Amino acid sequence: MVKKKKRQPKQLKLLKTKQQRAPKQHKAKVKQKSKKQQKTKNSQKLLTEVLRQHKSLLTVLVLLLILATGLWAGYQYVIREYAVTRIYVDGNLHYTDEEIMDMVMEGRFGKNSIYLSLKYKDKSISGIPFIEKMDVSIMEKDTIRINVYEKAIAGYVEYMGHYLYFDKDGIVVEASAQAAAGVLEVAGLEFDHAVMHEKLPAKDESIFTRTLSISQLMQKYGIAADKVYFDENGEIMLYFGKIKVALGNDYHIDEKMMELQNILPELEGLSGTLRMENFDDFSDETIFESEM
Repeated sequence: MVKKKKRQPKQLKLLKTKQQRAPKQHKAKVKQKSKKQQKTKNSQKLLTEVLRQHKSLLTVLVLLLILATGLWAGYQYVIREYAVTRIYVDGNLHYTDEEIMDMVMEGRFGKNSIYLSLKYKDKSISGIPFIEKMDVSIMEKDTIRINVYEKAIAGYVEYMGHYLYFDKDGIVVEASAQAAAGVLEVAGLEFDHAVMHEKLPAKDESIFTRTLSISQLMQKYGIAADKVYFDENGEIMLYFGKIKVALGNDYHIDEKMMELQNILPELEGLSGTLRMENFDDFSDETIFESEM
């Protein structure tokens, strides 16, 4: 008798197989769920970070906009409220008021008193022909004063196609290709060379102070001569167009110039020489020699 081997029930085997595989599937599902949750958390974090950065950027932009608006409003206020409308110019002879203002108030903000106060604070303007310096003072927010200090020019001489301007000591303080209005030309001054900022090597150095004295007297009495000539004896001849005035020496020069201001209008349109060499306190003799 042969014994048959018992078979294991198939159903039970299948059940065991299911029971063995079930935990693995459960673990896979848990893993997938965990990954999804992590992705969601990461997305939320990223979104939060992006929103936070955008919020910071927006805050910065708003602050910059407020700052720019404030600066623009301040700029407009300064431009409007500190615009210079009244200007006083003192001490200028060689330049007009308008020319002085153009020199001082140059540039885009040249008409703003705040800009001018900062530009010229503790600083004078120099380097301008015939001017020693210019000072700018702010009187009010819309008012400034320009004080001009011109070089003390006695006269000028023509030399090698240029005009050399000298002071009372004969020092050349300026040179120009054109003659300046209001400055007395001096003839009869002999020299063989000239150097800027040095004294003219004239034989008779007294001519420098005498020229300044004559220039000052002409300003005092409102007389405008074209030229003064000093002859070899030092005697003075003034030129007014076609009229020559022989003053002689410096004796009673003030009285002669005072009388001259009264005589010149009577000689207008004439040509000749007015002789005043003998004019003094005791004699008012003046002779006019007409030239046809």
